Amino acid sequence: MLKIAVSACLLGEQIRYDKTAQRDRFITDKLGKYASFVPFCPEHLAFGTPRETIRIVQESEQKKVITVFSKNDVTEAMNEAVEHELRKIQNEAICGIILKSKSPSCGLGSAKYYSGAMSEGKKDGLFAFTCKAHFKDFPIEEEARLLDPWLRENFVMQLFAYEDAMKLQHTIQTMQELVSFHTAYKFLLQSKHEANYRLLGKIVANHEKKSLHVVTHEYLALFKKTIAYKGSIGKTVNVLQHLVGFFKKELSSAEKQELHLQIEAFRDEIVPLIAVMNTIEFLAKKYEVHYLLGQKFLNPYPKDLALRSTIQEGK
Repeated sequence: MLKIAVSACLLGEQIRYDKTAQRDRFITDKLGKYASFVPFCPEHLAFGTPRETIRIVQESEQKKVITVFSKNDVTEAMNEAVEHELRKIQNEAICGIILKSKSPSCGLGSAKYYSGAMSEGKKDGLFAFTCKAHFKDFPIEEEARLLDPWLRENFVMQLFAYEDAMKLQHTIQTMQELVSFHTAYKFLLQSKHEANYRLLGKIVANHEKKSLHVVTHEYLALFKKTIAYKGSIGKTVNVLQHLVGFFKKELSSAEKQELHLQIEAFRDEIVPLIAVMNTIEFLAKKYEVHYLLGQKFLNPYPKDLALRSTIQEGK
């Protein structure tokens, strides 16, 4: 089961400044089937609930946290709370973080910064900034961005892949396990970043005869970096065409034509990706192409999350 750190208000906890929650049903009801959650809220920890609203004021190179109405400088209390919540989630084996958008602590590129009374633009909130600094190549998003089907699908794919990488890191005993892992992720990696995918293949080949520990460390570091890239329609179409190549000799003329039309329709955003995937999976089962059936690209996460069912899911 996944373990994800989530802004507590998104889980339904009434700890926002006005003692309300902002429960996100996708997180609690959909991801909740496959994940346990580690809640956090630096603002609640520092100031309780209800509380006066705060804003981030940029003074030269310094960020100050100021209460909106009383104009009190509460930077120290906020920084202490940020460090406390960071330590809390670092002590958990999390595979991702979901932050509350627009929050001065948790906004991911959506927290307002001020210079005096004037807005200076939007940047990372204090806790979001700290998380990004401490969790490199890590699945981190805010709930508002996850309303975009393309970002949501990429994020959830990254979550499950990161969890698989963590499991491998803690259990691997033979080089064959690393080879099998890479084989299963081959086309998903190719759909993310072609050059990195090829480098990962060279690492697994291990022509230098490095130790299992060294090879695994090098592989997983680049694997995590690669799965952080966003997919695209163009890269996905390229991989789909590679998949078809594995059984095109077995396909009838009608089946070849149907697959070709479906891939073109996906490229033109007429049909969703799931339509093409279902056809490829059906044909792989029909012709017993077991290599394809073992590919994470076909099923990178539980199907009932239905993340490939929308047409506008690529960039």
